[in-house]
Amino acid sequence: MMNLFKTNQNKSERILRFIISLFLLPVPFFLGTSTYSIILSIVGGILLFNSLVGTCYTYRLFGIDTSRND
Repeated sequence: MMNLFKTNQNKSERILRFIISLFLLPVPFFLGTSTYSIILSIVGGILLFNSLVGTCYTYRLFGIDTSRND
């Protein structure tokens, strides 16, 4: 059985995703609640999840694994 949370991101990539997510999550508070700001906030949430767990499912779909490059 495939492990759903197998790490496939290197440390620097996870840090970068975390920093970007910190900028995207509060966007609706600054720009107002428009469709665009909600989408940016959702993307920020996805990036935050990816950075904390270390797994990117888009990478898994394409067979990319950058965790070996640490």
